[in-house]
Amino acid sequence: MAANEKVRAKVEQAVGKVAQAAGRATNNKTLIAKGHAAEVAGKARQAKESVKDTGRH
Repeated sequence: MAANEKVRAKVEQAVGKVAQAAGRATNNKTLIAKGHAAEVAGKARQAKESVKDTGRH
């Protein structure tokens, strides 16, 4: 996995978790949903890069 993509995936997951926590703290369902979406996008990016790495080896 390219280092910058790996970092980007982890950051996206972390941002999603923070957004979800903030949404729960303020009882903001929209923020919770956006946080969940960002976290899932980060996990998908990480999975995509892992598949690309598998093909390279």
